[in-house]
Amino acid sequence: MSPRRARRPVARRAPPRRVFGRTWWGKAWIDALEQRARLDPNRLPRGRTYARRGSVGTLAVRPGEILASVQGSRLTPYIVHVRVRVFEDKEWERLLDAIVAKAAHTAALLDGELPPEIVADAAEVGVELLPVAGEVGPRCSCPDWADPCKHAAAVVYLVADLLDKDPFSLLLLRGRTRDEVLGALRQRRSAAGTRSATPTRVDGGRSVDPGVEARIAWSRKDSALAPMPDVPLPPRHPGDPAPLAVDPPAWVGVQRADLADLAGDAAERAWALCLGEGDGGMTLSEDLDLVRCAARMLRSTTGRRGFGQLAVRAGVRASWLARRADGWRLGGADGVDVIGDPWSPPAESMDEGRTAMGVFGDVRVFRNRVSSASKGLQLRLGRAGGWYRFEKAAGGWELVAGPDADPARLLNAADTGTRAVPLDH
Repeated sequence: MSPRRARRPVARRAPPRRVFGRTWWGKAWIDALEQRARLDPNRLPRGRTYARRGSVGTLAVRPGEILASVQGSRLTPYIVHVRVRVFEDKEWERLLDAIVAKAAHTAALLDGELPPEIVADAAEVGVELLPVAGEVGPRCSCPDWADPCKHAAAVVYLVADLLDKDPFSLLLLRGRTRDEVLGALRQRRSAAGTRSATPTRVDGGRSVDPGVEARIAWSRKDSALAPMPDVPLPPRHPGDPAPLAVDPPAWVGVQRADLADLAGDAAERAWALCLGEGDGGMTLSEDLDLVRCAARMLRSTTGRRGFGQLAVRAGVRASWLARRADGWRLGGADGVDVIGDPWSPPAESMDEGRTAMGVFGDVRVFRNRVSSASKGLQLRLGRAGGWYRFEKAAGGWELVAGPDADPARLLNAADTGTRAVPLDH
């Protein structure tokens, strides 16, 4: 028998490298990121490695901002904010007019597609849809001062995945949602005269669409010659409550101003829901909703007059409520929480605050607080990952600014003159 032939070792193929940008829009974003946005080219390769490693959590996209958590060397993930310049109203007007001028492009958008050709349409009217130099600002809560750091660079690369799935995310980054853009295009397309009514004026000089009476709209809903009117876009500001014709009965214990304030609050919350912002406060606890209402009242001179009465009715001290209202103004629920009792984050999470305050020499760390007695300054880390700046005042620690992912920037920021109520602990 012939001896067996020795088998050659089979060479294993290396797994394919993660590709960023599988569609035209994803590739265009990567090209803009590497060629036009002028981010540090020496930092971007490390970002690609982090992105391929799966260190980046879910990306949240909002107008002008991308938010994500990135797992680095420490236990607690870093928080990355990527800011993208939002178009001004006049830029949006030029862009939308350019799209409407080409029927095929308008039809594609209304069918849910974003044709790449609109980049050229935008450029013709002086609007750069993809970011150029100075329009992308990545920031990270890590101690690396590079711009961008590897965590932020990973996030900007993964934006290509978002654009692969939904190119309209680019319009959202530029400031407007898909529904806002499509609604504006429909209005322009039907501006030739499908609506005979002219806009009227309301209090405050704001122009609004008068709409169509329900019985008229219903009677013509099946008519091809008179299509149903488009759903109007939300106004730029919440509406003003209609004045009451008569005062409430004296025996109910509710005054005219109380009802007007409740109606105004409901209008603001409904307006925010129409814009897709939050949940209208429906998930807030009773205490947090009280604080939210107090913060709203303190924004206006008329609201301040009833603030003391609100505290009395709620059974809390006015000073307690005012302190937390100021925390809500700065940081929402996280800002209220940071005013309360201290909590214990992982020790490495406090390193950034300790380093930032270290220039003052006498630094004391207690749970989520880093203090300098000689300078009368204190940094507090919120549970959401942002830092808040406090200053020593006669009544205790005074909330001055925040939240900010960079404690050093928070310390160096100029005082805006908007101070919080002194804290009593």
